[in-house]
Amino acid sequence: MDRLIENRWVMRIIALFLALMLYASVNIESDSSSNQSQSPFFSSSTTDKATVTEVPVVTYFDQENLVVTGIPEYVKVNLEGDRSALTKARQTKDFEIYADLNNLSIGTHQVRLKYKNIPGNLTATINPSVITVTIEEKVAKDFQVEVDLLNEDKLEEGYTPDQPIVNPNSVRVTASQNIIDQISSVKAVVNLEEGTETINQESRITVYDKDGRILAVEVEPSVVDVTVPIKSPSKSLPFKINREGELGKGLSISSIDPEVKEITVFGPLDVIDELQFIDGLSINLNTITKDTVLEIDVPIPEGANKVTPEKLKINVDVDEQEEKSFKAQSIKPVGLSNGKIIDFIDPDSGKIDITILGASSVIKDIDASDIELYINLSDISDGEHDIDVFVNSPQNITWELQKKKVKVKISSD
Repeated sequence: MDRLIENRWVMRIIALFLALMLYASVNIESDSSSNQSQSPFFSSSTTDKATVTEVPVVTYFDQENLVVTGIPEYVKVNLEGDRSALTKARQTKDFEIYADLNNLSIGTHQVRLKYKNIPGNLTATINPSVITVTIEEKVAKDFQVEVDLLNEDKLEEGYTPDQPIVNPNSVRVTASQNIIDQISSVKAVVNLEEGTETINQESRITVYDKDGRILAVEVEPSVVDVTVPIKSPSKSLPFKINREGELGKGLSISSIDPEVKEITVFGPLDVIDELQFIDGLSINLNTITKDTVLEIDVPIPEGANKVTPEKLKINVDVDEQEEKSFKAQSIKPVGLSNGKIIDFIDPDSGKIDITILGASSVIKDIDASDIELYINLSDISDGEHDIDVFVNSPQNITWELQKKKVKVKISSD
């Protein structure tokens, strides 16, 4: 033994072994100390807590025959566990909170909410965890749909809504009998703001109780079609029918009788207020050989929206032409300036003959007092002038004058 101790190689080996042991001992203590000091950090990085809000509640029950009330739309879920699993659960919300009512009878019950699809390394607490639900038999009832018209005061001046048309005009509401009894109205809403023509829109059905609170019920259909005619300002106006062409020889018009006496124009107030009559209606006489019913388009005045009727039917009756003569009809001067004197030169009597032509039914009752001959002397200077003779007469006749022009002399007092 002494020899071994005295052997320097043995001592060197023992010293090396002791040094290695000492080094290992120091490092193990250092690692242990380091692990102990860092353990709280690691613990917090792998385990955490979080609250997930607005988690929907799924309900399992006989939805075809039963109605359930008292189920909250959302709940809070407190999760605790592995941080990575917790983060994923918060982001995806792929777990489910549910109430299983399949085995419960009609009535009121205390039900504990449950969860599924939550990872095993997480624990979950639901808030609220227990709910009170009422299970009732499902009842269906039909209700007429009312229409709420919004912003009627924002229609343009003079525009008014007519009776709304709803299709379908009734809907079926399904709920518990208790809820059905609370229903006061079933409504669709239409916004009229700045409407100037018929409004057609789809409108969602809303069900209200007597206090105006919205009731969450099943409605079929939940959306209806609503039509609201918008009546624009209107004005009824007379109209003028112009005649184009001529009837065939030997024919005269006995009557032109439109089916209506006035045309209604719709449009902005500032447009229709200026209108006095409807012009632009005309019939072509060239093609008429017998009693005829014509249908012509009614023109829409500039700036107006529409007219009623859009087409006008006109009964045109014709007859064989006859004639009637009136001798020495006086010619009336009109438009003569103050201080001027007229003398008829040719004819010096200031009278000419006129023959009227027309259907027998038209001319038979016309006498001399119904025929007026006149000349227009507006802006005529002193001197002799040949002036056109004009005729005022009942309608649907033509005429032949002894003279189409007369010679007059204008002089000053």
